[in-house]
Amino acid sequence: MLYQTIDILGTIAFAISGVLVAMEKRLDLFGVLIIAFVTAIGGGTLRDLLIGNTPVGWMQDLTYVTTIFISVVFAIIFVNKLKYLRRSLFLFDTIGIGLYTMVGVEKGLEAELLPIMCVFLGTMTACFGGVTRDILCNEIPVIFRKEIYATACILGGASYFLFSQFPIKDSYAYIAAILVVIIIRLIAVVFRVSLPSIYKKAA
Repeated sequence: MLYQTIDILGTIAFAISGVLVAMEKRLDLFGVLIIAFVTAIGGGTLRDLLIGNTPVGWMQDLTYVTTIFISVVFAIIFVNKLKYLRRSLFLFDTIGIGLYTMVGVEKGLEAELLPIMCVFLGTMTACFGGVTRDILCNEIPVIFRKEIYATACILGGASYFLFSQFPIKDSYAYIAAILVVIIIRLIAVVFRVSLPSIYKKAA
């Protein structure tokens, strides 16, 4: 139940972030819907294909498609109520990567993968939808810039396996790992923490 709830919440968060980006680019209604859809299910689709879980999850359960449609309608109706569009986009994107990282880790565990592979699968699940969204909207994906993005997913996914060693309920470790991703991402942006640059500064 916890896993499915988090999966749906992640779908909502990423669908809304897709709508916000698409509307910033002033795409038409069909374009907004496509960007929202790709953002929400892109990472999960790649994940399922890699582990041989076909047909992919959203094709077997209409809940995901329905959730995306409802999220798109909600975001379009209330977009003018969002005073700070960029902050809203950042918030939903951050929540989305936190939730989807652990969805991917859980799928890796179900497939009996090694912990490190589960972390990679979680990171891919969290990031690939956003990568596809940004490419389609003619933006350089955040994951390819120096911002702390995929790194937060990796650390959060790894922290789950650390938390699971403690005598606490697995659901608590799961939620704690999600919070790790979100908090690391928030701290990185607020305090402008980034990965070191490999390029020399211009003289």
